[in-house]
Order: sequence, then structure tokens, then C-alpha cells
Amino acid sequence: METFQITNDASVFFITSTVVDWLPIFISENTCTIITDRLSHCHHHKDLRINAFVIMPTHLHAIVFDHNHNPENLKKTLDAFRKHTGCALADYCSQHMPEAFGESMKKAARHDRNRQFWQDTYHPIAIDSQKFWQQKFNYLHANPMRKGLVQYPDHWRYSSAAYYEEGIEYGGDTPITQLDW
Repeated sequence: METFQITNDASVFFITSTVVDWLPIFISENTCTIITDRLSHCHHHKDLRINAFVIMPTHLHAIVFDHNHNPENLKKTLDAFRKHTGCALADYCSQHMPEAFGESMKKAARHDRNRQFWQDTYHPIAIDSQKFWQQKFNYLHANPMRKGLVQYPDHWRYSSAAYYEEGIEYGGDTPITQLDW
């Protein structure tokens, strides 16, 4: 059984969605745009609120919540987000990425599908205090810098760091919703 779950005793969560076999899929604007467009869609049509995010080459981190602070709706929205992006990204990979990527997705498939893009869980961790929120917020924004991809967090294109640093909405105009503690 999954240890980390979206529960009814919290409404804000830190999530991580990782590509199967840690494949470096998010190295092109096209794949990152699939993510940011869907985040935007979920914001406008499914009440998803994105407080912070970063798209790394192999995974996505985000701090998210439902507009109405409804954990059940948040879970449904995240499941739909992963299903939609997983299909779109697997299709993109089959057309534009090395054949080995598609083979990894086929090997990771469960009995109910012929391929799998995302690892099984998005590892939701409830955020229950401003201190913990600040820790996760700083962690995700500093991730590209820690990995040596940029010198400063706000230089990473697919992140909300520039929004917070400079008031610029990077990442395909992904709507960012601030939290008040």
C-alpha cells in the first residue's frame, strides 16, 4: 500500500511525479509545454491551484491544493493530470525520442495498459505548517541550481522561482496562487 496519500486532514500537498526509469524527457520545450499547458488547464477547469512548481529533466515537483481545499477533488484532478500528460508525453516520446525510451515505458506497463509514462505515485506529502511549506518551497526552487543546471533558481525556465523573485510568470504562463499562512 502507498505510504504517502492525499488525506482529508490536509489540503496543501508537495508532490513529485517522476518519469519511469528516471528518463530525461523534460529536456525540450515541447515536453515541458505539455506539462505547463495541462497545469494551466487544470487551474482553469478543475480548481487546481499551483503554489510553486519546477520541471526537472526527469521529474516534476509542485506545491498544490484544490481551490475549495477539497482533498478528494485534488486527488481526482492530479490523477486526471497524470493520465492526460502521461498519454500525451508517451505519444511524444514514441515520435521524437530514442526507441529505448519507448521500450522502458512498455517494460514499466502494468496489466491494464501497454505502456506507462509516470512512476506509480506522485508521492504526496501534506504541508501542515508555514515552516514545512517554506522548506519544500525553497527545495523545489533550488533544485535546478543544486543539480548544476543554472546559477540561480530564477534562471530555470520551467519553474515558478522567477514569478516569486521578479513577478514574472514563467513556464507557459502557468497560473501561480500564493498561500497566506
